[in-house]
Amino acid sequence: MQRQLNERVALADRVTRVIARTQKLPVEAVTINKTFEELNIDSLDGINILFALEGEFDIDIPDDAARSIKSIREMVDGVEALLDAKTAKQVAAAGSEAAPPETPDKPA
Repeated sequence: MQRQLNERVALADRVTRVIARTQKLPVEAVTINKTFEELNIDSLDGINILFALEGEFDIDIPDDAARSIKSIREMVDGVEALLDAKTAKQVAAAGSEAAPPETPDKPA
């Protein structure tokens, strides 16, 4: 449980740093509880942030999901969900590669 909390904090830190860098804001100004409105982030800024986060985390953020994000916390939650899905897909792919191929039963 503590590990998950530490990973969540580290993820939130990375997301806030990317947003701060992209918006040229002090890192301490971008906190998990801030909204984009409070940070004066408009829709064009939001697009730049999405591109930066996609590059940082090697993920694809769906346009429809991006439109609904209004806060740093929602952004962190969304990135976390996409990373979890990516990891699950990689684990599933690795598991299917490790499984021996099925051989059809041969008649005796």
